[in-house]
Amino acid sequence: MKNIVLGFAPTRRSIFSAPDAVKYADLTRSKLKELGVSFVDINDIAEDGLLHDENDRIKIAAKFKEKKVDGLFFPHGNFGTEYEVARLAKELGVPVLLWGPRDERPDENGIRLRDSQCGLFATGKVLRRFQVPFTYLTNCRLEDSEFERGIRNFLAVCNVVKAFRNTRILQIGPRPYDFWSTMCNEGELLERFNIQLAPIPIPELTIEVKRAKEEKAEVSKVMAYCRENFQVAVKDEELESIAALKVAMRKLADQYGCNAIAIQCWNALQGELGIMPCAANSLLNEEGLPVVCETDIHGAVTAIMCEAAGMDQARTFFADWTVRHPDNENGELLQHCGPWPISCASCKPKIGYPLAFRHPGAVEAEAKHGEMTLCRFDGDNGEYSLLLGNAKGIPGPYTKGTYVWVEVKNLKKLEAKIVEGPYIHHCVGIHRDVVPVLYEACKYIGISPDLYDDNEEEVKAYIRGE
Repeated sequence: MKNIVLGFAPTRRSIFSAPDAVKYADLTRSKLKELGVSFVDINDIAEDGLLHDENDRIKIAAKFKEKKVDGLFFPHGNFGTEYEVARLAKELGVPVLLWGPRDERPDENGIRLRDSQCGLFATGKVLRRFQVPFTYLTNCRLEDSEFERGIRNFLAVCNVVKAFRNTRILQIGPRPYDFWSTMCNEGELLERFNIQLAPIPIPELTIEVKRAKEEKAEVSKVMAYCRENFQVAVKDEELESIAALKVAMRKLADQYGCNAIAIQCWNALQGELGIMPCAANSLLNEEGLPVVCETDIHGAVTAIMCEAAGMDQARTFFADWTVRHPDNENGELLQHCGPWPISCASCKPKIGYPLAFRHPGAVEAEAKHGEMTLCRFDGDNGEYSLLLGNAKGIPGPYTKGTYVWVEVKNLKKLEAKIVEGPYIHHCVGIHRDVVPVLYEACKYIGISPDLYDDNEEEVKAYIRGE
């Protein structure tokens, strides 16, 4: 959570109790600190530490921009000043969280001090007028479990938005000729989402591989790591090439300032290096640098979003939807030649040979079972969406590569969604339920969430704290 910083701007309205608004703002500050949330305060600008004055708002906006806050949190200590909240939110352009503490029982004279809930109704309407998307956390007490859940969920949403808006993908080679399904519109991705590509030819990669072998030190470390963490069933010189490829890809990603890689994993690379890149991809994926196959740019975007939704604490895996389970009507095989990170594996992975190619460098291991999220960012004809939902790992027949059999709620419905588009046979998985986070992030990045479990109301209820 320390990588995400909130702009903390509690608000009040003058006709309600100012002391109570200050009281609840301070209680909220203390709760955020207790939860380990990083935030930028406005105590040094507003005399009472609350947002309700236009001159203060201008200074607050400048401070939040200077501190590069990733999201805004507007606790309504009492009714709140809705237009100041909206003005600040519009200017900052980051995710917004609305919340207010539950109001107390009216006193014996029928006096109410705060009317926080009423103010939230007003602010929500004005934010809509300003065309500012926002997240609503139900009117609850600071001690209620839904408050902590809502804060943590919102921080993860901010993390997804931040990662998405700062995406630059190292594209190593064009897509393989046969993979028309992975074509993308580079200009449109830049114009609409600020997603940038850093395309390089295969020879630029092979030059770096050669240099890594000559320098040896980093390559030797990677080879030692592989021998410790994998069953190595390839020759020493082949393992050296795998390690050098990993070192080279990391160097190029750093050189071009990229947070993901999409590589043309066949066939030119095999002619140059004599290996498959799967194991090198696996090593980088384990480090938290997503690498996807077959120059699938949309797949790389998906991996970035999914890693961020898990607050970068769990690794993702890039897979093909391949064949239906032989016995389970809602079962499906997720598989690929071997790019999955070792932390996803249920056993010690093996570096060997892939299913469909004769060159070494693939990884073999069944992934862990359990609950997971599966998703796919994609688009065509100018429209983009995120397919997402839940699955669970189940037993199934052995197959080559990195694989896991999964069960979903309704495979026939999911199958139709993938075929009818705009999706393809690639997806990204993570062993966490990040569906609510990804669903909510979609409103801030301008794409449509597409829930294959048809459970939108359940997801919304979770986000608002039910």
